[in-house]
Amino acid sequence: VNNHGKPRLVKFYQSVTSEKEQQSVIRRVFQLVSSRPDSFCNYLEGSIPEWGENIKLIYRHYATLYFVFAVDSQESDLGILDLIQVFVEALDKCFENVCELDLIFHSDRVHHTLDEIVMGGMVLETNIGLVLQAVKDQAKIHDDSMKVGAGSGAGGKGNALDSIRQQLGSGSHWA
Repeated sequence: VNNHGKPRLVKFYQSVTSEKEQQSVIRRVFQLVSSRPDSFCNYLEGSIPEWGENIKLIYRHYATLYFVFAVDSQESDLGILDLIQVFVEALDKCFENVCELDLIFHSDRVHHTLDEIVMGGMVLETNIGLVLQAVKDQAKIHDDSMKVGAGSGAGGKGNALDSIRQQLGSGSHWA
C-alpha cells in the first residue's frame, strides 16, 4: 500500500469473499498503520472483522510504501519483520533500487518474488541468496522461452527448446 492508501501488491491467503470486503480490509489496514508515527513499533494487535480477533499487523514503512502482513497471534513478530526485510531486499536486488513504479509495471515479477518466499500463507524461504537464485533462474527460463517465439527458423527454435528442457531437468522424452 502506498502513502495514499492505493494498494500496489495484495495477496490474501485467507478467504475474503468479495472485492468489496477486500477493499474494506485494505482500507482498514491502511488507516491503522498510516496513522501511527514511524517512531512507534511495527506491531499492531487488533481485529480485522473478516478474520476475527486474533490478528496482528506487522509492517514496515519504506519511503512511499507500507509492507503489511496480517498474521495470527501465534506468529513471531521478529520473524515476520525479517520476512518483510528479505522481500524488500530481494525486490531491491531484482529492480536495482526498487520503487513504487516497479511494483506497478512489473507486478508479475513482484508476485513471483513473493511466491518464492511465501506460498499459500506458509513461509517457504527467507534465505535471500536462495530467493534471488530462484528468481534469476525463472527469469532465465522466461528469457529462453521468449527466444523460442522469436527464434529464426527451426534450428533456433529447437536449440532454445533444448536449453529450456535441460534447465528443467527433462530428458529427450519431452517432445
